[in-house]
Amino acid sequence: MLATAEALSRLLDAARQVDGRARVDTLDALHRVLAADVTSPLDVPPMHTSSMDGYAVRAADLAGAGEGASVALPVSQRIPAGHAAEPLAAGTAARIFTGATVPPGADAVVMQEMAQVSDDGRVAFAQAPAPGEWITRQGADITRDSVILPAGTRLTPQALGLAASVGCAELDVVRPVRVAIFFTGDELRMPGEPLEPGAIYNSNRFTLRALLAKLGCEVTDLGIVPDRLDATRETLRRAAADHDLILTCGGVSVGEEDHVKPAVEAEGRISMWQIAMKPGKPLAFGAVRRGESAGEEAFFIGLPGNPVSSFCTFLLFVRPFLLRLAGVKNVTPRVYSMRADFSQKKGDRRNEFLRARVNEAGGLDLFGNQSSAVLTSTVWGDGLIDNPPNHAISEGEIVRFIPFSELMR
Repeated sequence: MLATAEALSRLLDAARQVDGRARVDTLDALHRVLAADVTSPLDVPPMHTSSMDGYAVRAADLAGAGEGASVALPVSQRIPAGHAAEPLAAGTAARIFTGATVPPGADAVVMQEMAQVSDDGRVAFAQAPAPGEWITRQGADITRDSVILPAGTRLTPQALGLAASVGCAELDVVRPVRVAIFFTGDELRMPGEPLEPGAIYNSNRFTLRALLAKLGCEVTDLGIVPDRLDATRETLRRAAADHDLILTCGGVSVGEEDHVKPAVEAEGRISMWQIAMKPGKPLAFGAVRRGESAGEEAFFIGLPGNPVSSFCTFLLFVRPFLLRLAGVKNVTPRVYSMRADFSQKKGDRRNEFLRARVNEAGGLDLFGNQSSAVLTSTVWGDGLIDNPPNHAISEGEIVRFIPFSELMR
């Protein structure tokens, strides 16, 4: 069995960005991956702006203010945000508002709380400002011709806002990764169907479809495939035709009714099988030939059928693989060091991923039943404890915690 780090390294080494790109409206680009750098055509802000409601002044005109003395200036103009500013005449102040253009000649802004307006309309200042005070300089956020979003960035809401701030109405993005998914098991039924003796509902279909949708994949759901080698091979051939990845769930172990592994070996190749992790040992990786085209293949990943196993292996292996296919550079989730508020007297020989949640004291509680069939643990928990092989956990020990929020973004 391969160690989890080695298995993930092999998957990511094999991944290559899919061909094809599209130009989409920035408003519609959430979660897409940039195919090209976004370079700013302008400074942001494009001019000096006021950081406060107040008065734009020449600092030298207020040099006499302070130590009980004040300086009064007439107001020569009023500058709301979005309006042009005239040059500031010496010996005058300009009424200015947050975000408005600082008039040429002014080198400071005095906030309105530090100024006193008299009945004749003049403004008295009891303190001299420092040059540059309360002014946001042109280009303070972004300078012209700088790369603000590099290729390979997966676009978040704030990234879309950043692109819009430099005037990008459209963005070049990588085409979505095309994934074919199917499920094996004669015992599987869909919600709404009656459950005969020995049958179970196909929860994995709902979990995995939702996870793929969250990653922005184009998904072809080929449904539940009968537990037969010929049916599995035929479905693999159909899936390979026009998809980047074939994802299966169930049938990758070594039982007499587990046909996925031999079917993939007949239609392509298995290059990795069985990971030293719990839950999720029977994970398979390989490729399936595309018809008679020499060298043309669709990637294949076979997930175990137990619901927690398929959930965890998707998050830890399939997610980073799909992101790499989409061109994302950094696919590593952040890991946090947190206190275990429980003890686990015996470690497993495999790398364990334990479902846990953060308690009110800032530590981690462990779900009581860590079976790979207990899907409740994935809803109860906030993330996974990455516990090394053969390691018992003592209460108060610092452990590695990967939040689900990191594994689903």
